[in-house]
Amino acid sequence: NGFDEEVIPEIRLTKSKDGRGGQALFRFESPNALLSDNFKKIQGMYLIDEEGQITTREINIAVSRKNGKYTAIEAVYCWRSERDFNRFMRFANRYAKKVGLAYEKNH
Repeated sequence: NGFDEEVIPEIRLTKSKDGRGGQALFRFESPNALLSDNFKKIQGMYLIDEEGQITTREINIAVSRKNGKYTAIEAVYCWRSERDFNRFMRFANRYAKKVGLAYEKNH
């Protein structure tokens, strides 16, 4: 809602032991959104596809420790049910295909 980010994020998924809950951490390094004069007013991340919109308000703007400049944006999407996870994965698979991402499973 407001800005289409062109920088492709690193996305890390974690799931709870029972498999029902989990989260996706998105990290955008040097995103275009930081070039906006209003980047400190970012209030959410909106994942939009043909099924609708997934929204998260958990946003963190990271600062470089070396020079004090803003360098990254992190967003976390949490799910609490298998239904929400499956919906997120449908979005993630479409997005990955669109931008050429690959899935790597860590153990």
